[in-house]
This record gives sequence, structure tokens and C-alpha cells, in this order.
Amino acid sequence: MKVVVIGGTGLIGSKLVGKLQEHGHEAVAAAPNTGVNTLTGEGLAEVLESASVVVDVSNSPSFEDEAVMEFFRTSTTNLLKAEVQAGVTHHVALSVVGTERLQESGYFRAKQAQEELIKESGVPYSIVHATQFFEFMKGIAAAATEGDTVRLAPVKIQPIYSDDVAVAVGRTAVGTPVNGVVEVAGPDEFELDQLVRKGLAAKNDPRTVVTDEHATYFGAELQEATLLPGPGARIAETRFADWVAQQQ
Repeated sequence: MKVVVIGGTGLIGSKLVGKLQEHGHEAVAAAPNTGVNTLTGEGLAEVLESASVVVDVSNSPSFEDEAVMEFFRTSTTNLLKAEVQAGVTHHVALSVVGTERLQESGYFRAKQAQEELIKESGVPYSIVHATQFFEFMKGIAAAATEGDTVRLAPVKIQPIYSDDVAVAVGRTAVGTPVNGVVEVAGPDEFELDQLVRKGLAAKNDPRTVVTDEHATYFGAELQEATLLPGPGARIAETRFADWVAQQQ
């Protein structure tokens, strides 16, 4: 089976390509540095030739409201159009648990727009909603930093290892389209502020984490369970503590 991975040279994409190839699939990494640009359409027709499945794990280089919306609308529209012309029978996209509950955020409005385009395209699809990656905790801290203070809400989060995300996306890609959403999360639940506080302390980071119920998350205010998966989510195996130990 030929599977084209858009964003195939990034964190999740590169792991996904490797795992698919290990299982005997023809997995092709597609990204601007491999000559495929979903914003301009360059290389799309060529890379999608004879492809059965397209997996989109690409992300916007900018999180600024207008830029991120333009990225996901343009790239997804171009990609889906090319898939129809190439006869692709399964479109898989990686998105985020809680996207529909985070619409105060420009980034998550753009992800929601991406999902709506997929649903309306007529191409059989599966959308994988993952919780935030272990590796992205530092990005969450950076986005919440003002000076030496990190303001975070005391809400629940169930982060996941990027390897486990790649496994879940790969299994979805080679399966039957669900024409809906599949959720995947890590095995452990944490308080977001406490998790980041421990993470910064472990790296001797001098920033202070301040608990603030009204602190925003990429522009959106959070409720207790905004970032948590719902019933029926697939639970990955790798625990956060084990991952931290591996990093050290």
C-alpha cells in the first residue's frame, strides 16, 4: 500500500514513515524539502500518483491567527483536490483533542476549519485527535510565559508520547476509513500547572509557574476537562515518568 505522509519530515511524520515502512508499506515523506508544497500545489500530483492513503500531519509555521487559518485552508483545499484527481481512497489527518472546545483560539479555529473541509470533501476520511505530546510541554510553557512567570490554569491534561501518536496514526491509516474522529491519549492524568512546574524544576529552569484559573491556552480559556479525551479514547502505553527517565 502506498501511503503519502504530508509533513513527513517532522516529529510525527518521520516516525510515522519509519513505522509504516517497517510493516512493509510504501511510505513516502512529502514536505517542501522533498519537493512537495501543499500551499502552492507543487509536486502534489506527482507524489500522489498510485497512492491509496494520504496522511496529513503537517503544521503551520506560524500560529498567528490569519496566517494559521490561511495555511490550513489553503493546504487542505489543495491536498483534497489533488487526492480526488489521483483517486486516493483514505484521507487521514492529525488534529487535537478538544479542538471543538477551544474556538477562542485562532489556532484551533484553523484546525476546526481544516476538519470541516475534510468532512465536506467526499474523500473517505479518518481524523485522529491526540492529546498534547510530551515533547510539546516546553511549547506550552513558552506560550504562557511573561517575563519570568508562566501562568497556567489548574486543569486536567493527559499528554502522550509522540511515538505512540505515530503508532495510532499508522494503524488508522492502514485501516478502514471511520468517516469520523478517533481519540488517542496518554495513560496518566495531570494538572497542567503542576506538570509544567515539575518539568521546569527538573531542568533547573528559573521561571516561576503561577496557578491562574483564567490563564489562557493559546488564546482560549480552559475548563476542567477541555483538554481531556472522551469515553472510548485509545489509551497509549508510555508513561510520562518513563519518558522523562529516558531523556535523562
